[in-house]
Amino acid sequence: MSMIVSSIGQGLLWATLGVALFLTFRILDFPDMTVEGTFPLGAAVAVTLIAHGMNPILASALAFVAGAVTGLVTGLLYTKGKVPILLAGILVMTACLSINLRIMGGSSNVSLLGKTTIFSNHFLESLPKYFDSVYVGFIVIAVITVLLVLFLQTNLGQAFIVTGDNRVMARSIGINTDNMTIMGLMVSNGIIGLGGALIAQNNGYADVSMGIGIIVIALASIIIGEVVFGELTLNQRLVAVTLGSILYQFVRLLVLQLGFNTNDMNLLSAIILAICLMLPQFSKALHLNHVLQKGVAKYDAD
Repeated sequence: MSMIVSSIGQGLLWATLGVALFLTFRILDFPDMTVEGTFPLGAAVAVTLIAHGMNPILASALAFVAGAVTGLVTGLLYTKGKVPILLAGILVMTACLSINLRIMGGSSNVSLLGKTTIFSNHFLESLPKYFDSVYVGFIVIAVITVLLVLFLQTNLGQAFIVTGDNRVMARSIGINTDNMTIMGLMVSNGIIGLGGALIAQNNGYADVSMGIGIIVIALASIIIGEVVFGELTLNQRLVAVTLGSILYQFVRLLVLQLGFNTNDMNLLSAIILAICLMLPQFSKALHLNHVLQKGVAKYDAD
C-alpha cells in the first residue's frame, strides 16, 4: 500500500514536468532541451536557499523565477540570435551545469537533512506516511492545471496556441510569434524549475546530475496520457498528462518489483517511451492487417 501511495505522490510531483513540457512540445511545437538544465537549477536554487534558512515556499517560488530566466535566455537565443531550436536549448542546458555548481557552493550535492521543507510542516507530519507527496503534489498540479486552462482560454492564450499551430498564419494576423515563443518558454521552464524544487525537497537533497534523462520522464507522461485516453480536448489533455505521469510511475514500480536494478531505470524509461511512441504504428498495422484479411476472406467467398 505504501508503494502505491508513494507512486501516486511521485506521479503528481513529476506531472509538473509533463505539463510544462506539454506547453512547448505539443502546443508551441518547440523541442526544448533546456529542461535538463532547468530542472536541477530549480532544485539547486531551492535547496541552497532552504539550507541557508529561507522559507521553503519562498525558495520554491524563486526556483520558478530561476527556471523562467533560463526559458527567457533560450527564447532570446532562438528568436533574436537565430540559433537553431535544439542548439539553443543545449547551450543553455550546458551553461546551467556550471551555474548549478556555483549556486551550490562548488559542491555537486547539497543535503536538506534537518531542514524544514514544504513536506515537513506540522500539518503534513500529521498525515499517514507517504501521503505528504500526494497532498502537496495534488495541490500544486491542480493549481498549475487550472491556471493554464484559464490562460489558454484568454486572447493571449489563443494567440499562443495559434503560434504553435501555424507561425506564418499567426504573423499574418498580427501576432508577435517571437514574444509568444519567449513567453511559452519562460512559463514552461518556470514550472520545471518549480518541479525541480519540489522533487528535491521530497528527496531531501539536490544534485547537479539529477536532470539527466528527465526529459524522457516528462515525454513519457505526455505520450502515455495520449495513448491511454485517446482523442481529447486541449484542456482534457492537460489532465491526461497528470494521469499519464501517475501511470508511468506505476510502470516503474512494476519494473522494480520484477527485480530490475535501479541503475537501469534510465534505460528502461527510454524503452518504455519508445514502446509508447510506437503503439499508434502497431495499432495502424494491426488495423490494416485486419482489413486485408477481411478483403481476402471476401474475395475467397466470391
